[in-house]
Amino acid sequence: MKKERLTLLEEHISKAKDGNQASFNFLLDTFWNDVYNFQLKRTQDEYEAEDITIQSFSRAFDRIETFKEEYNFKTWLIQISKNIHIDLLRKKNASIQSQTTTQVDDSVYKIADDNPTPEDKLITEQNLAQLLLYIKQLKPPYQKVINLRYFQELSYKEIAQNLNEPINNVKVKLLRAKKLLSEIINNKKE
Repeated sequence: MKKERLTLLEEHISKAKDGNQASFNFLLDTFWNDVYNFQLKRTQDEYEAEDITIQSFSRAFDRIETFKEEYNFKTWLIQISKNIHIDLLRKKNASIQSQTTTQVDDSVYKIADDNPTPEDKLITEQNLAQLLLYIKQLKPPYQKVINLRYFQELSYKEIAQNLNEPINNVKVKLLRAKKLLSEIINNKKE
């Protein structure tokens, strides 16, 4: 059983390296709780843990081609997460305000968003009034990214500028928001 899962994981890592959206979703869904819970123990703050987790996946997806298969993917993600947290602590302690770069690297666009995911399909099937009620159940950062993408129809680049965040953070935040929204919708249907 464990051997099959490892093979499936290796397959998704390989596909993610080729830019496959479904594989990015699989990796995010599979390891979100591990990274989030690790950061929650370290930070003791839900919002900070969530923000660091988003940044961790953003950095991991941006640099997925550097992952070496002989290592454990979860360990690699946790190490990225740990480094981001250490960097944030250093910045806080040194009272240095981070500055957002306006240069967007071509590798940022590797996370494709061509085909609608099951979450996208479920969300579009809802009537608008009901959908707005579901969206209000999300945390404010997720509400905002959903609003900017689907109601204001901004591009990832425009959302990144609006939120003053790197484009990969926006993509991961949107993936997570859609996943949480689809869970809310599915729970209400049952």
